[in-house]
Amino acid sequence: MEARTTPPHPVDDSVARELAEWMAELPGVDPSIEAARQRIAGIGRLLERGLGRIAPTHELSLGDWEALAVLQRSGPPYERTPNEIAQAIGVTSGTMSVRIERLTHAGLIERAPSRTDRRSRPIRLTRKGERRWRAATADRTTIEQNLIGDALNRAELTQLNTLLAKLLHRFEDELGTAPVRGRLNAEEL
Repeated sequence: MEARTTPPHPVDDSVARELAEWMAELPGVDPSIEAARQRIAGIGRLLERGLGRIAPTHELSLGDWEALAVLQRSGPPYERTPNEIAQAIGVTSGTMSVRIERLTHAGLIERAPSRTDRRSRPIRLTRKGERRWRAATADRTTIEQNLIGDALNRAELTQLNTLLAKLLHRFEDELGTAPVRGRLNAEEL
């Protein structure tokens, strides 16, 4: 593939403003690929920043919000074992225990009776927890809809999703699924 010297569609964003400096230090690297990588990573960091701003307004940490989301998406009766939640969000059992204690104390989750194993009682989302998750998530989706909807029309959004799905599929084939919120497992370091 022949390396381009400029991206095909110049735009005025932080990547466009700094790309020439990066390319001076990366001879032989395709600037279009470098620009795409930097934009994808930057959007991911900005989405994370948005979550970090929303969570405290709902008296949640990002980790608390993630735990509530795991329970919410599990469907009725909105419960999982502590180990299942920890695996889904990529934390240790110790971290999960602290989070469960905090969320229980806040009335957002409760221990449910075990149907099969008395040693591992499932964690269940309370109505208060569901309301808190829904309110935080409504704020998140409103902000994302405004940002993305202002930048892209429906056809562009469809095209972007098609291209991102194709790219993500290739990365997942090569590297596996992405860790939660950028965390890498010890064996990936």
